[in-house]
Amino acid sequence: MDLGGLDLNLLVVMDALFTEKNVSRAGQRLHLSQSATSGALARLRHTFNDPLLIQVGRKMTLTARAEGLVEPVRDVLLKAEAIHSKNPVFHPATSRRRFRLIMSDYAETVLMAEAVPLIQKVAPGVTLELFSNVDGCTEVLDRGEIDLAITPSNYVSAKHSSERLFDDDFVCLVWSGNQLVHDRISRELYLELGHVVVRFGKHRQLPTFDEWFLERSGQQRRIEVITTAFSLVPKLLIGTTRIATLHRKLSAFYAQYLPLRLLRPPFEMPRLEECLQWHKSRDNDPGILWMRSILKKAMQNSASRRRADRVPA
Repeated sequence: MDLGGLDLNLLVVMDALFTEKNVSRAGQRLHLSQSATSGALARLRHTFNDPLLIQVGRKMTLTARAEGLVEPVRDVLLKAEAIHSKNPVFHPATSRRRFRLIMSDYAETVLMAEAVPLIQKVAPGVTLELFSNVDGCTEVLDRGEIDLAITPSNYVSAKHSSERLFDDDFVCLVWSGNQLVHDRISRELYLELGHVVVRFGKHRQLPTFDEWFLERSGQQRRIEVITTAFSLVPKLLIGTTRIATLHRKLSAFYAQYLPLRLLRPPFEMPRLEECLQWHKSRDNDPGILWMRSILKKAMQNSASRRRADRVPA
């Protein structure tokens, strides 16, 4: 095999340079000095006969050639990682593996509150590192920086493997002392009440699924409180006459501990499907296969034990 003199170790540097678009930060990422990283970039430029990174104003940007190399280089590194760590078996009881999972705080609450005790019981040496997906998970998934993503089905990437984890729907949630709301809520009252909603993004400009759906259906709510986490919504209802439209499972979880009531929404909303997704190079990773089975078992246990998520018909 003729690689044209390419040192495969340079691909690691190339990947860091493509990610950071900055020599100093790429060196820090790899624990290399700036001079060593600059030297590696010079060799890469010579090998590919292309500058790869060029100065544009005060920033560095990728050349067209470099843009075309980003995904192939990352793919090679992920395959190399899979070959190096390939193990035909995974032993939960003795494993010291670190699993990196990305999900919303909603999924953390309804899934991981059930999964964490189960994982500790059968795999006490395993470490879990949980990341928030408020900015999406496509990029870190593509780069193989996480092991599993829990994400709504409409955000699943077609480039990678996935499977259904659980379904959920939406309910209206109010403080139990809210005298304006009885056992049922009409469309008129729903639109009249002040709402607590969640928005994501740096400038809180990204609506959640319920807000997106209601806007598409022509419903105009009085939004009085905007927060950045689903788990904050139930607490922000206490002592007010406001209402929220929230996942049933999350609402039922908090109704066990807070003075809250769950009500059927005054209109039909589509169900939400949450999926597991992982990088295509890890289809046969025994550790990932085990973690997927544990998370599915956790949801099954939760469904069989928690019946507080029922609302009046």
